[in-house]
Amino acid sequence: MMELPDLVAGGLAAGTLSALALGGGLLRLRRQQTRQRAEIAALRTQLEGSVRAFTAEVEHLAGQRVPAAARQVAHPHVAEPGPLQPLTTGTPLGIALENVVLALQSEVAAQRTRVDAAAQAGMRGATREIQAALYRLQDALRGLQQRYDDPELAHTLFRLDHENEQSLRRAQVTAVVCGAWVGLAREESHLVDAVTGGQARLAGYHRVQVHNHLETGTALVSHAVEPVAIIVAELLDNALRHSAPDTDVVVSLEHVHHGVCVTIDDAGLGMTRDERDRAQRLVAGDDLILLTDLGDPPRMGLAAIGRLTRQFDLGVDVSSASPYGGVRAVLRVDSHLLSRLDPADRPPAASAPRTTRKATADRPAPSHAYGTESGFPEAAPGHHEPSDTDGLPQRRRRTPAAAPEESPAQRPAHSPARRPEEAAAALGALQSGTAAARAAAENAGSDGHGDTPADRTGETDHTDHTDDIDIEGEAAR
Repeated sequence: MMELPDLVAGGLAAGTLSALALGGGLLRLRRQQTRQRAEIAALRTQLEGSVRAFTAEVEHLAGQRVPAAARQVAHPHVAEPGPLQPLTTGTPLGIALENVVLALQSEVAAQRTRVDAAAQAGMRGATREIQAALYRLQDALRGLQQRYDDPELAHTLFRLDHENEQSLRRAQVTAVVCGAWVGLAREESHLVDAVTGGQARLAGYHRVQVHNHLETGTALVSHAVEPVAIIVAELLDNALRHSAPDTDVVVSLEHVHHGVCVTIDDAGLGMTRDERDRAQRLVAGDDLILLTDLGDPPRMGLAAIGRLTRQFDLGVDVSSASPYGGVRAVLRVDSHLLSRLDPADRPPAASAPRTTRKATADRPAPSHAYGTESGFPEAAPGHHEPSDTDGLPQRRRRTPAAAPEESPAQRPAHSPARRPEEAAAALGALQSGTAAARAAAENAGSDGHGDTPADRTGETDHTDHTDDIDIEGEAAR
């Protein structure tokens, strides 16, 4: 039998071992808790840092990226800043923030387009009323020109008619930019007539020198006449505005492989590369045209050209410089928009420059029939058609026989175009003679009720402009 002291000693030893084991476990547990507290503190610090970084990224998105993205919709050259933390690129957070920017740009572009469409619709309706009023005023002025014979009054009426024509051109261009139809229906006309018709709509028409190198009878199909006249007028207007008032703008009409080109050269300041690129984008008509992109006040000439080139399959290039240091603008009219007129049946207007090509037996020299605008310029000086008679240049007239002119050595190099005052005086004298002849006919036994005022030369295709505006409105609806 074991004695009591041995039992006590064994129990104490066992208790000591148990206490040591328990103490070791407690120590390990305390160390584990310490590590866990450190890990929790580190995780809390990391979480707080992530929250601060996310907050800063959102603030950067709202304060920098979103406004820049909205501006970039209207101004593509504006740079959009990237994420505040480059490390977020490609992460779920970075992808989510990028999607926010893209969705914002898409919605801003859609809203901008809808707002601009509403503005264009309102302006289109207002312009339609203005055009109708200007057409009525034009008819009234031309009626007064035919009724009164006083040269001074005729000169004043001519000036008013020309000013009205310029206002009508601006209203027409605005309507075209806003998506309206051109507003006028034409018959087939000689291409040179469309060019001089566009020239006559400008205040500085006398500075334009037209060189006609087309084959006789070269004409435009009916639906291309007015668009070509509008495009030529706008290109000439830009050339005249951006060149010195004592310089000329040179226009050349040439045949090319696929049709006809109208080349316009000015001696202005030219354009920078960025300006030339922007102008080319506008005239190409490939991009969506918004009124807010045209400046304040809006500059609508190139935008109208872009609308017409896309709508009527024309081509315009303004990307090159002219030989005179300015800008060269080229209008290309493809063959499917060209036709042919017999100059004996449909002669061009008398003010049109004569072609430099010699007439052949099967292709007689053309004469002119477009002109619908008031204030037509005189024929460009020095443009005479060569003749086979004695090698001297002949001026082509409406009568079959053409009287020879003086030789080029005797003719001034740059004879000035007829001034509006001289044209008005000539018309007044003609009207006075007509009135005297009518009075003599009445005294001879006429009843006096059969005479009607003679139409002005070149106004055969201006009919009822109010109906033209109504047609435009129906097409817009």
